[in-house]
Amino acid sequence: MQTKELRLALVCYGGVSLAVYMHGLTKEVWKLARASMRRHSPAGLPPARDSEIVYQALLDSLPNLDLRVMCDIVAGASAGGINGVLLARALVEGHDLDAIRSLWLDGADSDVLLDRKAASRPLSKLWAIPLVWWVRRRGLEDEDKAEVAAHGEVKRKLSRFMRSRWFKPPFSGAAFSGLLADAFAAMENGERTPPLVPPLHPFDLFVTVTDYHGAPQRLRLNTPEEVTEPEHRLVIGFACPGDGAERHLGQTPDLVFAARATASFPGAFPPARISEIDDMLKGRGEDWPGRQAFIDRVLPGRTQPESVDLIDGAVLDNRPFGPALAALGKRPAHREVDRRFVYLDPKPGMHDDGAVTGQPPGFFGTILRSLADIPRQQPIRDSLGTIEAISTRSRRLRHIVIGMMPQVDIAIDAAIGMRLLLFSPSLERLAAWRSRMNSEAAKATGFAYGAYGRLKFAMVTERLAERIADLGGQEVGAVRASLWRHLNAGGVNKPESAIGKTGAASPYVLFLRNFDVDFRIRRLRFLIRRVNMELAGADEETAATLGKIKAGLYAILGPHLLCWSSAGRLAAAGNAIADPASALAAVASALDLKGLDARSDQALVDLLASGLPRRLRRDLVAAYLGFPFFDIAILPLIADGNIDELDEIKVDRISPEDCSALTSAGGQRLKGALFNAFGAFFSRAYREHDYLWGRLHGAERLIDLIVSSLPAKARPDAATLGEIRRAAFRAIVAAERAHLVDIPDTIAALDAALAE
Repeated sequence: MQTKELRLALVCYGGVSLAVYMHGLTKEVWKLARASMRRHSPAGLPPARDSEIVYQALLDSLPNLDLRVMCDIVAGASAGGINGVLLARALVEGHDLDAIRSLWLDGADSDVLLDRKAASRPLSKLWAIPLVWWVRRRGLEDEDKAEVAAHGEVKRKLSRFMRSRWFKPPFSGAAFSGLLADAFAAMENGERTPPLVPPLHPFDLFVTVTDYHGAPQRLRLNTPEEVTEPEHRLVIGFACPGDGAERHLGQTPDLVFAARATASFPGAFPPARISEIDDMLKGRGEDWPGRQAFIDRVLPGRTQPESVDLIDGAVLDNRPFGPALAALGKRPAHREVDRRFVYLDPKPGMHDDGAVTGQPPGFFGTILRSLADIPRQQPIRDSLGTIEAISTRSRRLRHIVIGMMPQVDIAIDAAIGMRLLLFSPSLERLAAWRSRMNSEAAKATGFAYGAYGRLKFAMVTERLAERIADLGGQEVGAVRASLWRHLNAGGVNKPESAIGKTGAASPYVLFLRNFDVDFRIRRLRFLIRRVNMELAGADEETAATLGKIKAGLYAILGPHLLCWSSAGRLAAAGNAIADPASALAAVASALDLKGLDARSDQALVDLLASGLPRRLRRDLVAAYLGFPFFDIAILPLIADGNIDELDEIKVDRISPEDCSALTSAGGQRLKGALFNAFGAFFSRAYREHDYLWGRLHGAERLIDLIVSSLPAKARPDAATLGEIRRAAFRAIVAAERAHLVDIPDTIAALDAALAE
């Protein structure tokens, strides 16, 4: 059975009270990841629930394809940042996202969030009542007015909100932090499963924050030589490196602070401060392990970090594609990957009635939109352009490779001839042929080989410097300088020696044999891509054999991807600046690439002897041996980034506008969008409505994503797809019915739609 991974990088937009809707969306991502995890985990796990059962049945039903779904990158801002942090904790540590339903249905309420010092008695601020009535009757959109008139709860809570203290945030930051801490505790005490991200796969979480005062940054110019400017953009990141250790995203207070800071909506909440978390923990009698290390990491160089004011991340970056894209370079691929960037947009598009009526904007409207709305709603064209550039480069590289193949085949035939077709590769033949082709590539490419060799030497040396500095706790710049001095003094940086008298015994070649893991990875991935090309037109029997070859190649690739993380602690690395030779010797011994090469060669020889037709075997061996020719041409084009994980990136959106399966029951208009996106704070019924539709919309779009990842011939027809969706919808409504007591009309409409 062919294996494939559908990897999701989730980008969660802000949306104030639409956070409740986004909780429904992220819960479905979590449930899909749980369903995928269960298919490859031991028995004895807690039973699957509601939509998990449908997702698992769908994945089990795929013919000849083991599709594994994983969310390994999460980036969020504001309301999306809160949901991103909670989802990430559940994914990485196997916590229970069902356990925080009450955080959103009960806790995301204006009365709960109001600062008690700001709250007013019903008869206070009588002078403000006319303003309240003006806002109700004239300062609201028609839909908002209708909701105020229809719902007494909304009217009461909106009045209390309007009569709270003026010119100070009405909502309590301390109460908000307390709710978040309670949510993490509930998740941890809920039902546990194994982590939903494999221990050998990295995971990254990012939330954007705005530093109100800004951190001073020194910039080097021509004249003057240096200037200092404040940097207001801040990204708080959490990572699991995929080193096989126990999965742990971060300390709970770290995560509470990140969620609190990213959602400090200006004017509604006070800025977030470290001291607020300190006070909350003190009141609860709890500690903050690693507090200083966290502060040093996210607020480096601050003399008074407790007084740094952080506000909503959506002010400057409401759509954080950038950090998620930057994380792609650290992603290993043990099998075929379909990479998706999925962004959650609860309120898509800019809706400006003035643009329709032709009326010029008013004074206050201009100020509000320029300071708040427009920066948050700026289209993602730049981010999509970056993603498309990566995909375009991948297509361009394929074009280069295909164009080079005839010439490389000619060079292989000239060097090895019919032996490649007549003889099966053995360990001795494979080693001899590989050495011969490495030399031929160096000679045939002339002066280009010198540039390529120096680039490869520099890349390997940079990787060594970073790794040794990390292992030894030393400054990477000093380690880098020490390594370069040592290697240059030893005459290592001379790629031309590879085609000289010493050849394979030259210091340059020995250096690459000891440390160039990346070349080996590129060669194996190149061979996997060649297998994919052969699969395109293969008959069923040959395709089955190629599938086994491909799985075997990924198995060979796996240990290479773990080389650096499995090196362990090295005492010699702590003295790398003074004694670089000993540090290099220790790293070479830890990597043991000679032993890895021997095991890999044997595995490759066994694979190629597994029943392939002679001509096909010859083509695959030629791709492996001819790789140095392709690497010389391509490495300079990819040296500034890592695109090995995948060929192209696809982008998908999840929003109310993208979901049409249940239009007869409503759901296109979210209640949280009322009152300038504060609506869900004023009514539990609103929150129940948005939460339920978030789950339903999430299920619909995630099923679509799974289906779109399948080969065309394996995709279900429209009728079957509709029934899969309805099964998920019924499971969700059945699971939530007892918890959503304030929206009987919505439940009835869904029951009617699903009975058709």
